[in-house]
Amino acid sequence: MSILRTICVYFRLFWDSVLDFVFSLYWECKKQKIPDLDRNHAFLAQSAVSLARKIKNKELKSEDLVRAVIERIKQVNPILNAVVAERYEAALEEAREVDRRIDAGLSEEMANKPFLGVPFTTKESQAMKGMPLTLGLWCRRNEKGSEDSEGIVRMKNAGAIPIAATNLPELLIWQETRNPVYGMTKNPQHTGRTPGGSSGAEAALTASYATPISLCSDIGGSTRMPAFYCGMFGHHPTANTTNMRGVLFRDGNEDSMFCLGFISKHVEDLAPLTKILAGEKSDKLQLDRQVDIRTVKFYYMETSHDCLVSPLRSEMTQAMSSVVQNIKETLKVEVHPYYHKGFDNMYRLWCYWMSKEPGNYFKLATNSDVELNAWKELGKKMIGLSKHCLFLILRCLELRMLPQLNTEWAEKITQDMKDDLAEKLGDNGVLLMPSAPHPAPYHYSCFFRPFNFAYFGVVNALKHPATQVPIGTNSRGIPLGLQVLSTPYNDVVCLEVAKYLEKEFGGAIMPCDLK
Repeated sequence: MSILRTICVYFRLFWDSVLDFVFSLYWECKKQKIPDLDRNHAFLAQSAVSLARKIKNKELKSEDLVRAVIERIKQVNPILNAVVAERYEAALEEAREVDRRIDAGLSEEMANKPFLGVPFTTKESQAMKGMPLTLGLWCRRNEKGSEDSEGIVRMKNAGAIPIAATNLPELLIWQETRNPVYGMTKNPQHTGRTPGGSSGAEAALTASYATPISLCSDIGGSTRMPAFYCGMFGHHPTANTTNMRGVLFRDGNEDSMFCLGFISKHVEDLAPLTKILAGEKSDKLQLDRQVDIRTVKFYYMETSHDCLVSPLRSEMTQAMSSVVQNIKETLKVEVHPYYHKGFDNMYRLWCYWMSKEPGNYFKLATNSDVELNAWKELGKKMIGLSKHCLFLILRCLELRMLPQLNTEWAEKITQDMKDDLAEKLGDNGVLLMPSAPHPAPYHYSCFFRPFNFAYFGVVNALKHPATQVPIGTNSRGIPLGLQVLSTPYNDVVCLEVAKYLEKEFGGAIMPCDLK
């Protein structure tokens, strides 16, 4: 490492430490405890797969499960501000209908529904007929969905019951879950810290035993970042294998790095849930393929040299080291170091591919054919008159002001990265890579380090699958973790490694106990 780079690294570490200290002075005294889970509802700690099996076997009524989830949401939501719209009565009636049909004799059709009678939540950006569809925008505060998104349709066809819609950042484009319509969501691990974005509310509910299934989406880490910050598992599937119709006005036919995914307390839920969303493309993912963990090729990346991103904290490097050491000692296999120069430009590569995504954010921000005037909106924000969050305004300014990346350079280096990963990993390998430079930051501190999501974003740019895995906590009890990346259509390898790490490192990190 050059002397100049070394100086920059230490300066950034010092800057991050100062930021954390300043923000801690306010947020540490705001910390609230999440209520413990009542032992009568201990089944909420189980996987969705297990709950569905119990419902089909008449060991648990769907109505009792739905009612327990509703009670838990009402218990934790005043603290978290995660649920923004509900359909509790409709969900209870649908659950009763499931119970009636099971009591009458489980038909083959019902038996084949993998998540029969299990409730789920999803971001408000997933269109649901009759439910709010604001996308976090004040100008859309009265808008409602006219039909269900494809993701909702497929979940319903699998027997799952939508119970509530959850909070999100404006147009899903920030690292915190906050907007002018619904306010800010808090992290149950530490309510003074962000749960991430854009699926922060989903991760917060999952970590609080308040939803068995959490349907998310991911265009720059929106599934994996909240899973990391809240100590959960999160899977981002291979690009273009999940239908995006009904999310941000997509029709489902776009070539995109935007994917649906899930956050869960249990790895065993992620493959069957992903299979539902993949639908006719699920065969490509080979999610039923048997993987021998001892034959998997393991690589790991210590850190990125992207100068826009903060250096990794020692606790993050220690988490990676503990995983590498465990694999070497327990599985008796080699874990090879890996790096590609493309990781020097993680944020810029994500920005380039983000610019190729369909949709005009300036028009989406006004909910009209008139584009948002970001400079005017910034002026209004400074005098308290804007109805937009600062991050959306700054994102629009960035899109307008920053020079476009050289197309030839961006596409060549992206393809080089894909080719190199394909050569190294093949169809049976993984790259263990950092999730972020640090664990969940304090609310609002992301404005001072806005590029730190790039470890997640570069995965989207590559269109590779990746699974976020919790790896214990730091000395303050805040979750640590890493990403497990594989090559396209080899999601099952990511998930098999995640399952191994779940067993070895204790799995999801829950901020509350059973009482």
